[in-house]
Amino acid sequence: MRLIERYLFRQLLGPTLLAIGALVALALLARSLSEFDVLVEQRQSALVFLKIIVLALPQLLSIMMPLALFVAALVALNRLHTEQEIVVCFAGGMSRWSVISPAMRLAVLAALVSLVSGLWLQPWSARQIRETAFEIKTDVASTLVQPGQFTEPGPGLTVYAQSIDRDNKIQNLFIHQELPNGAASTYSSREAEIATRRGEPVLIMRHGSNQQFSRQGVLQYTSFDEYTFDLSSLAHGDELLHYKIADRYPHELFFPDMTQDWEQRNAGKMVAEGHSRFAGPLYNIALMTMALAAVLGGPFSRMGYGKRIAAVGAAAGVVRIVGFGVQAACEDSAWLNVLQYMVPLAAMWWGLSQIFRQKVSTRRKAQLAKAAPAWTGAA
Repeated sequence: MRLIERYLFRQLLGPTLLAIGALVALALLARSLSEFDVLVEQRQSALVFLKIIVLALPQLLSIMMPLALFVAALVALNRLHTEQEIVVCFAGGMSRWSVISPAMRLAVLAALVSLVSGLWLQPWSARQIRETAFEIKTDVASTLVQPGQFTEPGPGLTVYAQSIDRDNKIQNLFIHQELPNGAASTYSSREAEIATRRGEPVLIMRHGSNQQFSRQGVLQYTSFDEYTFDLSSLAHGDELLHYKIADRYPHELFFPDMTQDWEQRNAGKMVAEGHSRFAGPLYNIALMTMALAAVLGGPFSRMGYGKRIAAVGAAAGVVRIVGFGVQAACEDSAWLNVLQYMVPLAAMWWGLSQIFRQKVSTRRKAQLAKAAPAWTGAA
């Protein structure tokens, strides 16, 4: 790139990075609020919470990048055009393509980043989130006890705890268990904690008692200073980890295993998701061309381009919404998948046609014709 093109590229890159950072930060904040129950209700560590938030970044980035690119391009280009820096570029002999090439290079770079993220990074991070959520769901420590609530973590087992302190000490625990022989056993303890012994989870109860009723109605009462309750039967559940459509890699989306009932029923949705992974990055280029059209697609104005920018901004929003709608429609009709590419390509064509149209108004032509004799005489 020439010096002036590098300058224009830097003028666009800074606002783009700021816009991406701001929008992604807002999205991460919203995601963290929705995932806050991981800390509160499921009592996971802050490290697990941060892991889920960070792993959500690739998906948020692919959604926010076209919008951030559009907003940043409008801000930077409007400033450059208002301060007549772009006018100077045209006066210096630069073609329209030379002026917009830094912006188009930035859009292509963003599209490549989105493509790599959508094809490999996004499904990998989504799988990591799914696996972490599955581990939390099957975690005995988080599912066995809910403070102030009666829970049934297993068949014939009822658990209640008054509270859990910051050290994960369970206070005033109550356990009622229906035994296979028809008897019932009830445990109560002032304090308890969940630990691991020989690789299996156990509940260590302290300062409590056990009341067991036999089928004949005989009551057996026992007090203890410490008692270990086996939880291994709860840890070995039959639930299996299942990856959803957003967690699949491209080859899994385009070539589903038709011997599996779930994949056979969702084959259309999987193919639509696969095409969206390739079509989605095109919106970076499409929205950039629309931003260029909003500033460079009309006559120069010292008063700014507020109305034109507002109109193109609304059009960009419509284009993105239509893209989401087309993706949803493709889940039922596979032949519509071509529209996932046509929507951003049509937006690109419109933007470039607005930028490269060379129209001179009739009034301007009359002014040039009137001034031509004077120039000839002066010469």
